[in-house]
Amino acid sequence: GQVLYSIAEETERGAFVGNIAKDLGIDAATLSARKFRMITGSSKQYFNINASTGALTVNEPIDREQLCELKSACVLNYELVLENPLELYRMEFKVLDINDNSPSFPLSEYHINVPEFLSPGARFTLPNARDLDEGTNSVQNYTLSPDEHFHLEMQTRGDGSNYPELVLKKALDREQQAAHRLVLTAKDGGNPPKSGDVPIIVIVLDTNDNAPEFEHSVYRASILENSPSGTLVVKVHATDLDEGPNGEVRYSFSNTTSADLQQMFSIHPHTGEVTVNGVLAVQRPLLEMLIEARDSGAFGMSSTAKLLVEITDVNNHGPEITITSLSSPIPEDAVPGTVIALLSVMDKDPGENGKVTCQIPDNLPFQLKPSIESYYSLVTSGLLDRELISGYNITITATDMGSPPITTQKTLWVQISDVNDNPPIFSNDTFDVFVEENNPLGAFLYQVSASDPDVGENGRVSYMLRNSTVAGSALASLLSVSLANGSIYAKRAFDFEQLRSFHFQVEAKDNGSPALSAAITVNVYISDQNDNAPAILYPTTQNGSIAVEVVPRLADEDYLVTKIVADDEDNAENAWLSYHLAHSSDSTLFRLAPHSGELRTTRSMRSTDFLKHKVVVVVQDHGDPPLSSTVTVGILLADTLPQALPDFDDSGEPLPLLNATNIYLIVSLACVSFIFAVFLLFLAIVRL
Repeated sequence: GQVLYSIAEETERGAFVGNIAKDLGIDAATLSARKFRMITGSSKQYFNINASTGALTVNEPIDREQLCELKSACVLNYELVLENPLELYRMEFKVLDINDNSPSFPLSEYHINVPEFLSPGARFTLPNARDLDEGTNSVQNYTLSPDEHFHLEMQTRGDGSNYPELVLKKALDREQQAAHRLVLTAKDGGNPPKSGDVPIIVIVLDTNDNAPEFEHSVYRASILENSPSGTLVVKVHATDLDEGPNGEVRYSFSNTTSADLQQMFSIHPHTGEVTVNGVLAVQRPLLEMLIEARDSGAFGMSSTAKLLVEITDVNNHGPEITITSLSSPIPEDAVPGTVIALLSVMDKDPGENGKVTCQIPDNLPFQLKPSIESYYSLVTSGLLDRELISGYNITITATDMGSPPITTQKTLWVQISDVNDNPPIFSNDTFDVFVEENNPLGAFLYQVSASDPDVGENGRVSYMLRNSTVAGSALASLLSVSLANGSIYAKRAFDFEQLRSFHFQVEAKDNGSPALSAAITVNVYISDQNDNAPAILYPTTQNGSIAVEVVPRLADEDYLVTKIVADDEDNAENAWLSYHLAHSSDSTLFRLAPHSGELRTTRSMRSTDFLKHKVVVVVQDHGDPPLSSTVTVGILLADTLPQALPDFDDSGEPLPLLNATNIYLIVSLACVSFIFAVFLLFLAIVRL
């Protein structure tokens, strides 16, 4: 009274399983007469029995993972009941697994923090993959992408299950590589095998394993013995490759530096600047100090550098500079060699301390030429350009030969006068202007601006449009420009659907003599406004009629009834369309995809459903405010296309026989018949 069958999951519908009559020793011809029936606790009927032959076939494919989830054995129990006499047979169907699932990990990415001080051999547990299949079709092994610092080992728990571990095989160094990206792969034992991957990100945490390093082991500096307090002597700098507190460096004098030197000088703990802290009352010409740099780690590491400071004696008289003549302003087109000023330089000190050298900065278009004893001439040595530099502060530096030398400076202001040697200049070769369509007349579009580095009339700029045509029209009929400030105005409204962009040139001219000019190209881009409603392309209607779609009476769920196709002449979001059901004769029967416009059934058709349905679809754009159009679709449930379509008019009243269109047709037919009769009569008369 019991039979056991084995069947692989996902076996296709109609596949032969066995012959229940033969396997149970029942006459197949009596099955129908004995009112056989199969009883099961499953929600689906997975098997059928042929009443004539007793053949047992697959009625519905079986998904073992969905049916039995994580059970190791998947069995379906059925009971076969026969009457006359009453008999009960038990049938068991063992569902065999196939490799139809790939291993997968719970998360899309895993992060592991590893301190860089760990020694090789450190272990880190990796995530297990899950495979819904059973036996050899489940996860069998793991692999790790090649990496010189890590490898993979498998471990076994107390219950016999395996899990992967990440093992450190080479010491890490955060300063060389702060992160390692690995890929863990899980493979099952199916044929063919399937696999799943997950990224493993290893973040290397810093430890204080680097001491600060100075840029130089020895720093040298020289200062005058009368340097005031706060004078910068030198700036030392050390770097630490660690990060966070381990890499924060603080500076101080070493304990081996004498106390009197630590009183004469101070060092900033963060910047490393060594400055004078008091009077330099020393007899030694060379001072030696040790500077320590220490990081802020838990066990601070340090290094030292030597600082040598030379104290130089001073000279008590400086040179005196006297300007005897000066010509200013000078024109910018002055030729090289033009004399600007005459000056004398004197120093009251005798000997080497009284000998003076005089100079000006090398980056100026001037030079000093020695004249008679103690006199110098300041002359031009290059071309001048007032637009680049309108005047020069010329610093004359006189230095004596004392030890240390004393330097005196005197500054001359030389002004440069203008000539018209520069045309107007626009900041760009082109400008892009964006304007919305349907703009008001006289709307401000943009203001072009050109600069002229000249001054006065040479630098006063006026603007005008260069003659050109746009879409067959003169530019002056579209735009106007302010002569004084370059403001551009629209003289008519633009239409995005007719003209999307155009370009023109604006000329800028100065008032110099002769006048100089320049031009700029302005690109005008007309942006769209939502001034066009969506147009329904399909389904099409004529004279206000309703488009009719025929749907099989027993159509399945998600059956495609029709697709609403629409277009919008606007652009961007003004042309982005969405579809909505405004009305449906049966709201439970149809649904509309808001983006594709596909009208589908929400459930399978029933024999009790009405044969005629009507839906109203609204197509709306995303403009501000949005515009919309509607279309009415009649839906007829029929297995074949009828010869005459039913009336979908909501009013239910018959259309009038003599409407305006019918009257026009009757009159036209009568006129044609009359003309044809006259023509026949004319032919008869001519023949006679």
